[in-house]
Amino acid sequence: MFIAYVTVTILAAVFTGSAAVTYLIGHDYPKAQMAMKRLPLSWGPKLGSLLAAGAVGLVAGFAVPLLGLLAAVGLELYFIGALIAHRRVGSRKLVGWAVFFATESAALAVHLGYHGF
Repeated sequence: MFIAYVTVTILAAVFTGSAAVTYLIGHDYPKAQMAMKRLPLSWGPKLGSLLAAGAVGLVAGFAVPLLGLLAAVGLELYFIGALIAHRRVGSRKLVGWAVFFATESAALAVHLGYHGF
């Protein structure tokens, strides 16, 4: 179980951290996504910061399990909000969302399984 916990958590942190970087550097893809969802572009750095905090929290969860749990739950809520934003504008392009949500869900599941909260 430990190997699964470490592997899935690191994978989720890398995915989330990569997404955070694209938001924080002002890459065109997140800008296009925000425009499609009719979100203000000024939200880009805020969303990137939330993703970065989640990625750091997942890794910090190795030392402080409660922090990892809170980060995983926060990321689940973040991606539920992303789904709502997609559906609000009628978007059916959910493959990217599904990959992130499944990865974050797996991170939460292995965290709960390993630490038994």
